This record gives sequence, structure tokens and C-alpha cells, in this order.
Amino acid sequence: MDYQKPIPLKNQDNQPYWDGADRHELLIQTCESCHQYAHPPGPACAKCGSTELSWENFGSDIKGTIYSFVVSYRPFLPGFQNDLPLIIAIVELEKAPTVRLIGNIQECNPDNVKIGMPVKMTWVDITDERALPQWIPSP
Repeated sequence: MDYQKPIPLKNQDNQPYWDGADRHELLIQTCESCHQYAHPPGPACAKCGSTELSWENFGSDIKGTIYSFVVSYRPFLPGFQNDLPLIIAIVELEKAPTVRLIGNIQECNPDNVKIGMPVKMTWVDITDERALPQWIPSP
């Protein structure tokens, strides 16, 4: 069966992020001028405006904690109707606490999710070429 949900598009600003995700690695854009992380990635640093940007590879063992979350009981986009309830979370990275990523919490009962809960990144291969970073509870 074909993947029915929207597939994030690669563009000139986010291509290294998605290329890394496709290899099951997390890459985060970094500003060479002010040394701050820039996520979501863009053409210039949101903090200082510099265009001197690079990418830091955090590898594939990514841990974090839930900063905020919402449980959705209705599909807002086509393809999500079989995933309900859907736990959508903002996760603060353990190795870079200033970086917060949005993703779904999988393999978890919504009643068990709480702010501060430890999670681990997992990659879901949605096509032969594309993978999405998602989250699962971490002991």
C-alpha cells in the first residue's frame, strides 16, 4: 500500500536535515557566527541574521524529553485517520536543550504521556527513499 500522508518536501534550506533523516541520522543547522542552533533550518540564523551556517550530525541515538504535547482525536489531514489518537509532541533534545523538534509519540497510550517524559528518536521509513523522525518512550 502506498504512503497516504503528506511527505515533507526537501528544499535548499532543509535538504541536509531530510537527507540525514533518510539515513536515520539527525542533523541540526548551526550558526558559525553566534554558535546557536537554528531549527527549523533556514537561509540565515534567526538569532543574529548570519548566513554562515553549517550542520552538526548528532548521529542516530537521539534522546530527549517531552516539552509539550497534544493528543488529536480527529485527522486534520488525509491519511491520519488510522493513527488516532495521535500524540503530537515538542521534544527537547538531551544533547542540545535549546533545540526542540516536533514529532509523533508512537507505541504509547495517550494517558501515559506527560511533560518531562523521556523519549528516544526512531525513524519511520515511509517510502524507499524517505524516513521521518518520530519518538517512542525511553526507559
